[in-house]
Amino acid sequence: MQLSVIILNYNVRYFLEQCVLSVQQALKDIDGEVIVIDNNSPDDSCAMMKERFPEVQLIENKFNAGFSKGNNIGVDAAKGKYVCILNPDTVVAEDTFTKVLAFAETQKNFGISGAKLVDGRGCFLPECKRGVPTPWVAFTKIGGLYKLLPRREIFNRYYAQHLHEDQTGKVDILVGAFMVMERELYLEVGGFDEDCFMYSDDIDLSYTVLKKGLRNFYYADTSVIHYKGESTVKDGAYMKRFREAMQFFYQKHFRRSPQFDLLMKVGTLFFAIAKKNKTAPVYHPQHYILVSENEKLREALHSKLGKSIIRTTVIDSVLSMRNKKTEVIFDNEFVRFKEMIAFMEQEKSNGFTFKIRPAGSSFIIGSNDSNDRGQVILLDGML
Repeated sequence: MQLSVIILNYNVRYFLEQCVLSVQQALKDIDGEVIVIDNNSPDDSCAMMKERFPEVQLIENKFNAGFSKGNNIGVDAAKGKYVCILNPDTVVAEDTFTKVLAFAETQKNFGISGAKLVDGRGCFLPECKRGVPTPWVAFTKIGGLYKLLPRREIFNRYYAQHLHEDQTGKVDILVGAFMVMERELYLEVGGFDEDCFMYSDDIDLSYTVLKKGLRNFYYADTSVIHYKGESTVKDGAYMKRFREAMQFFYQKHFRRSPQFDLLMKVGTLFFAIAKKNKTAPVYHPQHYILVSENEKLREALHSKLGKSIIRTTVIDSVLSMRNKKTEVIFDNEFVRFKEMIAFMEQEKSNGFTFKIRPAGSSFIIGSNDSNDRGQVILLDGML
């Protein structure tokens, strides 16, 4: 078997459904499998998986085992030469795995490959390629210096800004939302460290692979949606977790760092000042366009939203609504995920928001900002 896709889920039933659907479509030409590990979700994630995807291997943990242990359980059960660690709040394109695996096969001393990640509006997520977070590098991130002086190498290492978002190349650290590596290597290095704090598990695994003399890559020729959700809200709790994660990483791989403590305290102060009284923007679409052949779906959306819904079968016709606060709803039974993602990236600065109706599902789903939890609108009994 060529690839095992490992999806660790906790309480995001609708995002999981869309993710698994996109993965299945991306595995059509690959000898692969999907393994979903559920960390004792209180929602109906497991019931949905059994009903909608009975062919998918589902591992139901009786407690929340955490990110590291949950993924390790999944990899232990995998049969593929490669494993892909994938967040449930992601959407892959139909050719994502084909492209990444072909790239991996051509590289010498291959370690881990990431991919280009975008949020629910098609905006690039810089955390999908990063440098080793030494005390100084972590300070440039938490203090926002990488934004002020992005062209100065000394300030741009955290987000590996030596590589453009559309440029494939070597990087040090990859994000746990999407990581592809050989299963044998994953097991050899011990997988994710189960003692890791949140935010350090993917850093630790990436750096452990680097120490073996292998090379990690940011692969820019395929884009994956990552909704991110509430875990990215930048508040006081986030700051505390970030500091703990960095301290864990330094103590494990280097030594205790008084410079780190000083830089983090200063960076935290800068961060608090910059974020004071800031709130996430609220979007209120004034127009809705459905890209679909399904008139019944348009009627259901009109009834649910109480808004006029324009339906079109020509995706480019949407372009006439640029900068008019328009929400585009893609019907996955008519539009492939790859086409949706490409359109979202193309129009990311033109005032659109986006939702997706996954094929065979009775809901639309999406996110208008990388810091919000996303939105699910149920259409049960209306289709």
